[in-house]
Amino acid sequence: MKRCFGSDNYSGAHSRIIEAIANANNLHTYAYGEDEYTEHAVHTFKKYFGENVGVRFVFNGTAANVLSIRTITDSYNAIICAETAHLYFDECGAVERFTGCHFITIKTINGKISINDLNSISYKFGNQHCPQPKVISISQPTELGTLYSLEEINSIANFAHENNMLLHMDGARLSNASASMNLTLKEISFDLGVDVLSFGGTKNGMLFGDAIIFKDNSLLKNFKYLRKQGMQLASKMRFIAVQFDELFHDDLWLENARHSNKMASLLKDRLMNIPKITIKQEVETNVVFAYLPIEYVDVIKNETPFLLWNEKESLVRFMCGFDTEEKDIDDFICLLIKTLNND
Repeated sequence: MKRCFGSDNYSGAHSRIIEAIANANNLHTYAYGEDEYTEHAVHTFKKYFGENVGVRFVFNGTAANVLSIRTITDSYNAIICAETAHLYFDECGAVERFTGCHFITIKTINGKISINDLNSISYKFGNQHCPQPKVISISQPTELGTLYSLEEINSIANFAHENNMLLHMDGARLSNASASMNLTLKEISFDLGVDVLSFGGTKNGMLFGDAIIFKDNSLLKNFKYLRKQGMQLASKMRFIAVQFDELFHDDLWLENARHSNKMASLLKDRLMNIPKITIKQEVETNVVFAYLPIEYVDVIKNETPFLLWNEKESLVRFMCGFDTEEKDIDDFICLLIKTLNND
């Protein structure tokens, strides 16, 4: 398949990542995260997120979300999130299956929950008949491509802590948020009161692997048993660790994120010149949401895949990756113009 706009998961891995994996493949080393590669990668994470954080590696984003929530909840707890949250909508019930927790979802227009939303919920703390809210989960950026401001995240964190709850952040594309906001990864997460972070690498140039970062080790509890039980303890963990180490080396993560953001902005600019396409909202990271006449969707998708986000609204999503090139955009725009003008 040629490069397309279906997802940043469609891309391969950065050549430097492949080389790092190959280099770690030459000798024997200890298994299950007891190796020097994993130790070094954890040290690297501490440079970016703080010396007191606890870092654990898993195979994918679903595991990062599920295990991070499982570690800080009991089965009688509830999780508050937007109804569009990947945690709620796209994990095939994995959170409920492995945590036993109840979801309290908030309907949003832009994918972001607010203090007003949180204040509007009727909580029954201490009532033995009701699930007890324990976690507020937000995605940065959101599934709709929007960004929380620093003030918004901080206010949500304060609300959570004032009510004996914790704040979880789904950071599958946190690198893109950091690049867009021109702030460090720590400044847009733990400095604002985030307690647990799912940090993605796969969407930003890695072959596989995600990280769970806890604000401090006291939150880890029995994570090592939960990870094993959850089938996420990699015997050859070095192959996840070396990818993150290379991603952080010379800020490759930032270079990749800036590039994919730039490509999305360029794509948006080019799309705005096509009369039959309407951009839904400002492009803040590496995703463009647009309205495309439904009768053209399948024809165009068959040539260059993208996601039909909402069929009823004819809303589509175009996602750029670290390997998207200007020529890919040029070719796609030509395809759109040719198809849309073929009446």
